[in-house]
Amino acid sequence: MTDICGMYERKLPVELDCGLHLFMEVMNGKWKINLIWSIYSGIKRPGELHRRMPKASRRLLDIQLKQLTDQGIITKIIFDQWPLKVEYELTALGKTLIPVIEVTARWGEAHRDVLEPLFRSTNST
Repeated sequence: MTDICGMYERKLPVELDCGLHLFMEVMNGKWKINLIWSIYSGIKRPGELHRRMPKASRRLLDIQLKQLTDQGIITKIIFDQWPLKVEYELTALGKTLIPVIEVTARWGEAHRDVLEPLFRSTNST
């Protein structure tokens, strides 16, 4: 399997024998959860998504948006007008990820006092 640019060829096949592997394959990408949550929160235009995540390159966000579209998590709506207008929406499948993201965020908040110092010390070395 190659990515959308044809520059990367997957060396290991996607593991399909376990639901956790399927989930990790969908979520694999630093910005995917942020993209899903932002779209869920009402940010639908590519430019708005890019401004929401300024540390991510535009190219990387575009690649991850394409992957989420290909995986059926979001849909890309192209309006027939000039200038071109594009919006993203969560699919029914994508909406099922919202409770998972909320539980994950609550877990992070519940363990912030233990985890945050670990990451701060790692970042300072």
